Amino acid sequence: EAHEVRRHCGVLFQDGALFGSLTVNENIQIPIKEYFKLPQKTMSELSALKLSMVGLDADVGNKYPSELSGGMRKRVGLARALALDPELLFLDEPTAGLDPIGAAAFDQLLLELQENLHLTVFIVTHDLDTIYTVSNRIAVLGEKKLLVSGTIDEVRSFDHPWVQDYFHGQRSRAINQ
Repeated sequence: EAHEVRRHCGVLFQDGALFGSLTVNENIQIPIKEYFKLPQKTMSELSALKLSMVGLDADVGNKYPSELSGGMRKRVGLARALALDPELLFLDEPTAGLDPIGAAAFDQLLLELQENLHLTVFIVTHDLDTIYTVSNRIAVLGEKKLLVSGTIDEVRSFDHPWVQDYFHGQRSRAINQ
């Protein structure tokens, strides 16, 4: 039963968690091979499709992760997370390590995928720009518990010192302008 539940979930780890000894295509095909017995041609076509969905050319599939930029590795990790057409997508710090332009582009990609594929996306992030761009609802964890959950406006107005500092403090200045 757990195996079947996992088939409907995609996961993007913070660093992509790509296997360095496998090509991009082979990395994307790992979850497909776990659940389906398909001809190699079909798997190659699926890899190319998933790469296209995340804005990468099919020729990237023949490269190794070490040959890619950080942003490209994130997109490949996302392509692998989408390999089984999940209903739920879990993302761990998806924009960590990306420059502001790359992070904004990744946020826009997430919005497009969320809308086009009707995905439910759970994001663990400290990136306020990503929170404001991608999220409908958020939950704030602190003090070893759930402090608050709700819409961004509800959370921003929650009367707790840590929450107030996080959403209205010095590091939040770009969001509050």
